[in-house]
Amino acid sequence: MELQWTLDMQVGVEEIDAQHKELFVRINKLRAALGQGRGKDEIDRTIRFLEEYVVDHFAGEERRMAETTYPYAGLHKAEHADFIRDFSLIKEKLERMEREGMITTFAVIEVQRKLYDWLVNHIAKSDKVLGAFIAASR
Repeated sequence: MELQWTLDMQVGVEEIDAQHKELFVRINKLRAALGQGRGKDEIDRTIRFLEEYVVDHFAGEERRMAETTYPYAGLHKAEHADFIRDFSLIKEKLERMEREGMITTFAVIEVQRKLYDWLVNHIAKSDKVLGAFIAASR
């Protein structure tokens, strides 16, 4: 089942919302590929996307936190650091599995699950609070 972007996911900052929407697109591509037995093919594209996403997206959010003196910046940045750490571990695991010719469906599902958890627990909660703060700061 495809993840649907809904208005309640919006944080109210155009740049951040556009990046979140792109994350939805990527997760849906991975889910569709997995359902068609092509998960191993799509995982490389997803990993390359995430490598850029964590740099660009997190830097943009953190820049806005600094500009608005966001009071929860430390906690928010810690969540970013946790995601980067988890992503790095997953990436290393996938690279090892690929070298051994053993990327499994389970590994692809693990990436999909991590991204979904990120949507539910970070974007829908922490980023919403950040977006409201930025809007109030204008």
